[in-house]
Amino acid sequence: AACPWPATVSKLALFAAALAGPWRPAALTRTQGSFSGHCPLYGVVALNGSSLALSHPSAPSLCYFVAGASGLLALYCLLLLLFWVYSSCIEDSYRGPIGLRIALAISSIAIFLVLVTACILRFGTRSLCDSVISLNITSSCPEAQKISWTPPGTAMQFYFNLHNAETSSWVSLILWCVVLVVQVVQWKLEAAPYRPLEKGDPEWSSETDALFGPPLPHS
Repeated sequence: AACPWPATVSKLALFAAALAGPWRPAALTRTQGSFSGHCPLYGVVALNGSSLALSHPSAPSLCYFVAGASGLLALYCLLLLLFWVYSSCIEDSYRGPIGLRIALAISSIAIFLVLVTACILRFGTRSLCDSVISLNITSSCPEAQKISWTPPGTAMQFYFNLHNAETSSWVSLILWCVVLVVQVVQWKLEAAPYRPLEKGDPEWSSETDALFGPPLPHS
């Protein structure tokens, strides 16, 4: 029989991952839009008079990769949760060994993708902030949000958006690790071979006592 608690924990973690996932692409897309479509991660900032300007942005595909991978994983979580709701209402939602192996493979790929996106956001944001601070016009990246940028209106709340995207990545990584661990536990529980009861087992004694009564004491 299937053990219910691993599936319940897995569903809760996937639900939390589905909630945390959309913040990442939304925050990154908003930041990229404030830089006129340029990707600020690992970018180089230069002075343009008294204003700051993103002189050497990264390839847009870098930001597209982070936003796309995050969006796909969030969509997968949402679709899987909807499938579980449907299957629990219509039919038995128990997954067989093949379905569980597929879920383990997807969770492993998801952990790899989330880890890559989290590292890109962390080191890409740090590189951008180091470029800003190296100009000696401000001492921190949050303060750079208050400085005028060229063109006007550029980089509004860029650091907070990138920081929120990075935080969402690490939260998603923890949740996906929880999902993977629970799925491994579930796989081991369901893969344990069934052994019929024997006379020496305590379960055998309790079952026979219930049916035939306890054995008579020897005189």
